[in-house]
Amino acid sequence: LSSLKKFDEIKKANQAAAKKLVEDQLSSSSEDDDEDAEVKQGKILDKTFTIYTSQTDGDASELERTRQYMNEAFQSGAMTCLICIASVKRNQAVWSCCGCFCIFHLVCIQKWAKDSLFLVSSPLTDDDFGKKDYPWPCPKCRFEYKRSETPSRYYCYCGKVENPAVDPWLVPHSCGQICEREFKPSCGHKCLLLCHPGPCPPCPKMVTIACHCKKAKPVPRRCSAKEWSCRLPCGRTLLCGQHACENPCHAGDCQPCPRVSKQRCICGRQTAERLCASPQWQCDQVCGKCLPCGNHTCEQVCHAGPCGDCPRSGKRSCPCGKTKFTLPCTEDVPTCGDSCDKVLECGIHKCSQRCHRGPCEICRQEVEKQCRCGKHTKRMPCHKPYLCETKCTKIRDCQKHQCRRKCCSGNCPPCDQVCGRTLGCRNHKCPSGCHRGSCNPCPETVDVKCSCGKTVIKVPCGRERTIKPPKCKQLCSRPPTCHHSTQEKHYCHFGRCPPCRQPCQKTLTCGHLCPVPCHDEALVKQTGLHQSAGPWEQPSEPAFIRTALPCPPCEVPVPV
Repeated sequence: LSSLKKFDEIKKANQAAAKKLVEDQLSSSSEDDDEDAEVKQGKILDKTFTIYTSQTDGDASELERTRQYMNEAFQSGAMTCLICIASVKRNQAVWSCCGCFCIFHLVCIQKWAKDSLFLVSSPLTDDDFGKKDYPWPCPKCRFEYKRSETPSRYYCYCGKVENPAVDPWLVPHSCGQICEREFKPSCGHKCLLLCHPGPCPPCPKMVTIACHCKKAKPVPRRCSAKEWSCRLPCGRTLLCGQHACENPCHAGDCQPCPRVSKQRCICGRQTAERLCASPQWQCDQVCGKCLPCGNHTCEQVCHAGPCGDCPRSGKRSCPCGKTKFTLPCTEDVPTCGDSCDKVLECGIHKCSQRCHRGPCEICRQEVEKQCRCGKHTKRMPCHKPYLCETKCTKIRDCQKHQCRRKCCSGNCPPCDQVCGRTLGCRNHKCPSGCHRGSCNPCPETVDVKCSCGKTVIKVPCGRERTIKPPKCKQLCSRPPTCHHSTQEKHYCHFGRCPPCRQPCQKTLTCGHLCPVPCHDEALVKQTGLHQSAGPWEQPSEPAFIRTALPCPPCEVPVPV
């Protein structure tokens, strides 16, 4: 029984190891760089674009942006989660932003949304905790999502299939079905590509549509570029009602009339040349017409319609507003002699002077005033504010620094210091104000180049140390290290060039040319350099050096 139990344990361990090996092979977006993988990738892209290109007669010029997103999905290390700065693998649950189409791990974006909602709805920063549906932003483009839109399940790019299976003949995280998402801006048609990352391409359907001014005959055009102009004059009547639009056929409303004409002001006293689009204008002269009372003139600036009654006619109130008088418009209203009783600027006390003209004085009554923080009281004039010298010791919303503001009311302002913590990329520091929780991902990108620098890929900052350099198709341009004038053709690479395989072709002493392969940089084993101290010392590995070997003896047969 013990042997059978041990056998079952070993069997389970072997099955788990085999399963992990298969998952590791499928997890990489593109682990091998051989030509077979490139051919396979090309077939998958062609299969994805087949229905779209059938509508465009093979024209794939509008698919470049979508093709770039799909190439990144296949390329190893190109798809990086900006939250944890780790590669996104085939067998991991992901979520794609609908604003910037950036891909994140599902668990990472869930944690990000939870932390963001906690920060904006914390009781320390807002009294409406739990009452409002606060949004949370995308880590890259800051596109806002509602709390109810927090992802909880793993879907493919088009959103039809939950937990799509890993298929080596499909785009990673794709279900393989037709996308069928509506185009943006909406035109009534749906995307024809297979489930894909990134934005949908422009609509390829053909529609028959007229120009903007409707003068030309309708023509068939691609739906994504259906708006067109016949270039004939527009001819629509402008807002001035006198002239027609002379611009070529255009979309939207016509521009204001550009012509100039002589126009009178509102009161009709002055005439000036002005744009036809703005016929009404006001001069700077006072009206000056005699009012119905016959004693005063209108003091309004250039206006339309009648001037109205004299503002000093009818019943008028005294300065304090308690008594009304009926007097001729030529006489001023006297003061009533009663107390003013208007509320002063303090909002508590009233003016104790008699009815008077002009503004009331400042409040001079002495009251017991409490400082803003509520810790001290003092007797002083009502109009003077009272601030004590006590500094606030409360912790600000960053949970790190004290407020330190004199006589603080308790509503401490946000922390004004810079965060300065090192970001996840280990290259830059957080430039935001001091805050709680984790910092935003580093927004910078870094160029990873090949050896010659002609092939470049952009990766998020911090990934340049772990990602493999791009595969370059340029030939190596380094000078040869042997006696040959040119070296064998090979692609750009890091490290030393491969050994030269060209025939030596040096002239031997007999006059013949050396036919053996180049031996200017042959690896030679060094022996006898180190003597062991005794049998207990471990033997060291032999050292190899590159050195030029002499040409071998000539083997050309000659008569003797």
